[in-house]
Amino acid sequence: MPETTSADTVRIEARAPAGMPATDRLRLTFEQRTRSRSTARLECGIEAAIVLPRGTVMRGGERLLASDGRIVEVVAAAEPLLEVATTDATLLARASYHLGNRHVAVEIGPARLRLVYDPVLERLLAGLGLAPMRTSAPFEPEGGAYGHTHAHGAGGHELAPVIHEYRPE
Repeated sequence: MPETTSADTVRIEARAPAGMPATDRLRLTFEQRTRSRSTARLECGIEAAIVLPRGTVMRGGERLLASDGRIVEVVAAAEPLLEVATTDATLLARASYHLGNRHVAVEIGPARLRLVYDPVLERLLAGLGLAPMRTSAPFEPEGGAYGHTHAHGAGGHELAPVIHEYRPE
């Protein structure tokens, strides 16, 4: 008999082996995908107890293994975001600097930045000379120098390890 926490709850404690086809889906915002201990409802209606190693960040497209054997695809849910776009690389770098200085999670795309909607940051970006637009979309911010980040190859969004070695000059 499959291991579950109750008749209508499964436990998710690990990533699924590579290449496994998904049998269910779990739609979560980025904030929800940063919680390694939580509960959520699968698309089929069953509740899932998420018990992943601390510090785990679930990314859209990733597959997880449930206690009953099902393979659960993580889907990045659309959420309220701010987007700024410009061909002015200096202005984009300046905005990135100010957002990074505030430890704001930022998704970087070609000539654009996205971040979770915040009216204070909306004013900051406008004050820098950008035109922030409110939008709703899945959010996949950069993972940072010590985690994982995106690789935008022919296969689309893939997680790629980032190895940074600090060497003071």
